[in-house]
Amino acid sequence: MAADKARIEGDTLLLGDGVRVRFVRTLRLPETGTHRLPPGLGTFPLRRVEDHPDTVPEQWLAKGGVMLPVYLREAMWLSFAGSPEPTALQIGVGKVCAVSGKKWTGKLSRRPQNYVVLPRQPWLDGINSGKGTVRQFVAVPLGMGATVEGQVTGEETVGGLQLQAFPLAPKPRAAWREEQRRLAEERARFLAAHPQQPGAAMMAYGAPPPMPMAAPAGAPPAGAAMGIGAGGTMRQEVYQDDRPARDWSDTADARVFVHLVTPPEWRRITGEEPPPSPADRAAYTRAGLPWYDYDDPEGTDLAPSDALADVKPVGEWLGDDLDPWTPPAPHQVKPLGPPPPPPGAPIADGDW
Repeated sequence: MAADKARIEGDTLLLGDGVRVRFVRTLRLPETGTHRLPPGLGTFPLRRVEDHPDTVPEQWLAKGGVMLPVYLREAMWLSFAGSPEPTALQIGVGKVCAVSGKKWTGKLSRRPQNYVVLPRQPWLDGINSGKGTVRQFVAVPLGMGATVEGQVTGEETVGGLQLQAFPLAPKPRAAWREEQRRLAEERARFLAAHPQQPGAAMMAYGAPPPMPMAAPAGAPPAGAAMGIGAGGTMRQEVYQDDRPARDWSDTADARVFVHLVTPPEWRRITGEEPPPSPADRAAYTRAGLPWYDYDDPEGTDLAPSDALADVKPVGEWLGDDLDPWTPPAPHQVKPLGPPPPPPGAPIADGDW
């Protein structure tokens, strides 16, 4: 694997030949009920671990990767974009697969499937714990048992997030490119014959105006390592791969370890101010701003992971969620359809 194929461009992580991953701030959902897709409220800043050798923990330097600042109980989702070439992306939460619930192996598996397929999967908001639903990614400190890692493995030693991208194998990749070339020629002929036909518009699952900020619900101890716990449930599918397993390369194009940093640690390590605390979700909804509903009738949802279905929400470990909840009005829920089909310095990889 080429270590220099993981890079940062602004607040976007580039993996392999064009996969772009953004870590998006969002509203934390209540832990009861099933909800619509929450909005994007801007991206988390990303920094390379190796750029701060004198201030990051020594074990982080050994693992390499990137870091981002996150508040206790803050929620996030992962946005996938970039190259339309098919990519199998593994996503680990404390080296537990967020799709299968199995321990991280670094190899693709279909029984059960331990990856998402890009660009088929436009985003992922949480762990694959229910039929047609996921449980939101929520930041919690290690050492309390609240993380997905702690509940699935019985240990909390890794933390963070892990990403690894696999391209198509050479022959399927060449066949895919030839098919795309043929389709592009057909589309060009059609548009030349029908110049009045407009292209289809795609609504972005994205970023409404800034909203009032709520004070964070406490803070973990200074320097505490952070991991991912399970939050509220939302409607979202994790799509089944419809390609033969042999279509994928045996070798990853790129991988990266994402360290989660508390705001005080971010300030100490980088000398930068962290983002303001998470948005007040009640104020957001009262203001009439949008939530989202994604409909893809052609998608085949993966079966939920039994291991992830048993993960308890962070509220059972950290106490009740006291933020008020105001359900969005029907007119606030915006439908989304399937998305349409120079990098910075390399990110160091290490032993993890």
